[in-house]
Amino acid sequence: MVEEIKKIIIDTDPGIDDAIAIFVALQSPEIEVIGLTTIFGNVHTTLSTRNALHLLEIAGRTDIPVAEGPHVTVTEGVKLQSSGYVHGTDGLGNQNISPPKGKPIEQTAAEFLIQQASLYPGKVTVVALGPLTNMALAIQLDPEFFKKVGQIVVLGGAFAVNGNVSPAAEANIFKDPTAADIVFTSGADVLAVGLNITHQVVLTGVFLHDPTALLAAVNPSLITYSEGVVHVQTVGITKGLTIFYNKQKRVVEVTEWSGKPAVKVAVTVDAPKVIELVMARSSILRSIHMLL
Repeated sequence: MVEEIKKIIIDTDPGIDDAIAIFVALQSPEIEVIGLTTIFGNVHTTLSTRNALHLLEIAGRTDIPVAEGPHVTVTEGVKLQSSGYVHGTDGLGNQNISPPKGKPIEQTAAEFLIQQASLYPGKVTVVALGPLTNMALAIQLDPEFFKKVGQIVVLGGAFAVNGNVSPAAEANIFKDPTAADIVFTSGADVLAVGLNITHQVVLTGVFLHDPTALLAAVNPSLITYSEGVVHVQTVGITKGLTIFYNKQKRVVEVTEWSGKPAVKVAVTVDAPKVIELVMARSSILRSIHMLL
């Protein structure tokens, strides 16, 4: 029996490691990338969209639509600083790249996500490589979205390890913690791939955060996971903290944790295999040399 090709939407804030993940996806025969949606994170949303369009042009895949997300967080309306100190002010290493020829589609990212999940119920996997604002908006706009989407693979969280923007928080969750809490408690099939996993996948000193999450969607056998309830701290010194309750110890009292749907949290990864897959799809690295 031939296994069905998985339909993937990549929600992205490119980002050098996002670029690697996108190139990996486009060279993965197990999946069909049916769209990119953009969000702030490594750079602001407008630049995320520009970079996404540029990467698709490099890959010769301008047939793939790009839908732009909002410029602010889901509830607070906060416009956040980018991570220029990591990815350069343009998100792709300060290469002064020419503007892409393509344009984003007229639909918003959330509208596109809802449309595709409705067209292919249970068949669309969203790989969310940035803050979860677009996912939360889709859930708010369509109460049935969490049932229609196949799975949401989240690059985010720091489970039992320190964060990378504070001792408590990982960057994607920290930048829109309310959105993250909405997604984790929505009832959708969510798989969180956190820093506890991606810090094990290192290529010559570089953590392969985004490619690891992408490949977890492509090949679920690369990771193992535990199931439980996740809440996100939205304010204070621990803003962005992902708290995982694996239900091994039963809490009798009725609390905010009671009756909440479970999500999957990755707990182990086959790091050598992830690196092998990235390297095997070697034209990725040639593309990056072209890009950078």
